[in-house]
Amino acid sequence: MKTADPPQGNPIAMLPDTASPPRVRAVHADPSDCGALETAPLPDAATRRAVAEKSPAEWAYERLILYIQNFESQLDSDQEVAMGFTGGQAGVLSIEGVGFFDPDLVTFYGRDQDGLRTQLIQHVTQLNVILRAVPREQPSAPPRRIGFQMMQQWAGGESGDGSVPHTAP
Repeated sequence: MKTADPPQGNPIAMLPDTASPPRVRAVHADPSDCGALETAPLPDAATRRAVAEKSPAEWAYERLILYIQNFESQLDSDQEVAMGFTGGQAGVLSIEGVGFFDPDLVTFYGRDQDGLRTQLIQHVTQLNVILRAVPREQPSAPPRRIGFQMMQQWAGGESGDGSVPHTAP
């Protein structure tokens, strides 16, 4: 029996063009450990445009913001989020920012374990990250919540025009 070759081209553009939001699901031994991402409606910023209209880089970027924010919501006040990268020697990156470059690159800004400024650029087909809870860099300062800051900017807050209402995930 011959199997069909997988479709070629932009995988996001090949998705059905419907008004329904993308599906998200998770199962965990303790359902409260999944966080709100899998149970809450997507924020308006994620559903303003159909998935088929987004590049793979933009769609990956948007979901990374949601996952980072969800992960941070489960941290205590002594922890901040850091990112580990699989398949390479990049180590752990204390996240200071995330971006994308259409059609297919995602970039991470931050500092490595030695405090050196770091930028990692990845193709969306190579994207594998591990979110890690790490001790705060400055114990006397409040914990940085980069997911919240990214969500404000994404939804038109702080560095945006502020005209887009924000709905928390």
